[in-house]
Amino acid sequence: MSRRLLGVALVTTLAVTLTGCGSGGTSSNTDDALEIWIRQAPDSESAKTAQRLAEAFTKASGVQTKVVALFDDFETKLQQQAAQRDLPDIVINDTAQIGNMQTQGWLTEVDKASLAGGDKVSDLAWKAATASDGKTWAAPFSAQAFAIIARKDWREKVGMEVPQTWEDLTALAKAFTEKDPDGNGQKDTSGFVIPGGTKRGYASWYASSFIYGNGGDFVTPAGTGAFTSAVSDPKTVEAVQYLQDQFCDAKTVNPGAVSNDTTVTHEVFEKGQGGIYLTGPYVLARFVESIGTDKIEVYPVPKGPSGGPGTLGEGENVYLMAGSKNTDGQKKFAEFAISAEGQRIGMNKDANGAIVRLPVNSEVDLAAERQDPRWKVFQDAYADAVYAHPVPNWAPIRQTSADSINTVWADCAKDVKAEMDALNTKLTQELQSQKAS
Repeated sequence: MSRRLLGVALVTTLAVTLTGCGSGGTSSNTDDALEIWIRQAPDSESAKTAQRLAEAFTKASGVQTKVVALFDDFETKLQQQAAQRDLPDIVINDTAQIGNMQTQGWLTEVDKASLAGGDKVSDLAWKAATASDGKTWAAPFSAQAFAIIARKDWREKVGMEVPQTWEDLTALAKAFTEKDPDGNGQKDTSGFVIPGGTKRGYASWYASSFIYGNGGDFVTPAGTGAFTSAVSDPKTVEAVQYLQDQFCDAKTVNPGAVSNDTTVTHEVFEKGQGGIYLTGPYVLARFVESIGTDKIEVYPVPKGPSGGPGTLGEGENVYLMAGSKNTDGQKKFAEFAISAEGQRIGMNKDANGAIVRLPVNSEVDLAAERQDPRWKVFQDAYADAVYAHPVPNWAPIRQTSADSINTVWADCAKDVKAEMDALNTKLTQELQSQKAS
């Protein structure tokens, strides 16, 4: 099937294609348009922001674009395109996917030195665009760290301070669970809302900020290109045990959390079913709008008793996909995406739909672009952020970890230390299979 026909089929059956116009009103819906995929829900505010970014790029460069927004099974659909030898030109996707895509031969190496504006991008962001072979396989686009978005009005109702330790956090969660913080006379609220399911590795993804904040890790470097499993380390076990205690002893977690992904968990928080949500900055504007700005606050994840500070570091890269017939357009788009103009468009001010959470370009002042001071909590947390290690493929490590962590949350009879020891064996085997041990 030709690229054009396959692209139309995908867009018709799987997604909404957002077609921009270049200068002079020429439609970008042409066979030679630069095809840009982004992992966002069709018709979402984020997809609209991506379209504005593409339109601005077309106006600046004359390169026509076609933006395809996909969310469900994004990686699976990329696999389908790869099987047809028909990858899109550009993919904007998670930093943690770099190993998965690079080891399959999907990516074109990026020369940092020749990329205009590359010297304005932070070293930490460039690190997240570097694979296990030490080469750069993407252009950084967006960064993020994690913090707690919580119900300020509930905390004030129960008369407690912002938590500074894990013990404080537990006490606040118990108060939210037991003291009717919403004042409706019913015991129908929880402390934590947690996306604890296994889909896309969410249980591991959520737990990671507690693990990093306690000085633990999933794997640790053991020389050039080599890693060892670290999940049986006492600091890692302590973090997973803390979270099991919330599920099983304190019972401060929202019902159904062990099956939920982030889409459901966002709604749980919005509906007032729980009051403490460790998450990324991408939902701040949404919650301000849906819950009310005076009712929510943002504060750092308290460091654990054995470590910290530290939180999960993530973001999105611009990946230049292999096999493109428009390598010049690929490079120009990457340069525009990391430019101050591209970053500002992606940030979308304080409005919902940001596809650049924290800017990677040092010339962009977050405070000048966003008036909400709560963004600064996420920015400050980024200084201690921990990205997924550049193993050849992080995806199976995250998924295997999520399966084990979910097990000890869902089954309170499970011994955390024993399960983490078993996970240690599995991750050791996975590293060996990736020739990364």
